[in-house]
Amino acid sequence: MQSCDRPIVIYLPDPNATDRLAVLVADFIGAGDTILLSGHVGAGKSHFARAFIRSHFGASEDVPSPSFTLVQTYQNDLVEIWHADLYRLTHPDEIQELGLVDAMEQAICLIEWPDRLGDLLPKRAIHLGLTAKDGAHHAILTAPHHPEMIQKILGEFAHE
Repeated sequence: MQSCDRPIVIYLPDPNATDRLAVLVADFIGAGDTILLSGHVGAGKSHFARAFIRSHFGASEDVPSPSFTLVQTYQNDLVEIWHADLYRLTHPDEIQELGLVDAMEQAICLIEWPDRLGDLLPKRAIHLGLTAKDGAHHAILTAPHHPEMIQKILGEFAHE
């Protein structure tokens, strides 16, 4: 059994693979969980977030990038999801003003550019680093508190 303390690397040959990864992760995530999405511009952070959100709200859900609004929220009777893009923040105090600290305790949070969180980085967060180079995409996933999720993802992506 793969240790969930160490990162796993997942090859994502196309956008559909990123969608599959997002749906698999969504199956194991609940209120109070935070996914920290890191990677360069164009690495697939927003694509992953859209697929994750649509797995809860349906394929027709409009999921705009929060680049300018900083935060987009989605809610139904079962789940509340916050999608944040912190790229434009200059100081961690701005995190408090957005209400993101409380959201990380009560909702599912998808946070792009998590380095802006500073000391507010959640201890139990799932780290998902995405890379895109020469047309190939990879995800580096660390989820020490979700061993069942790691095993499921390894099983799904082992053949790729």
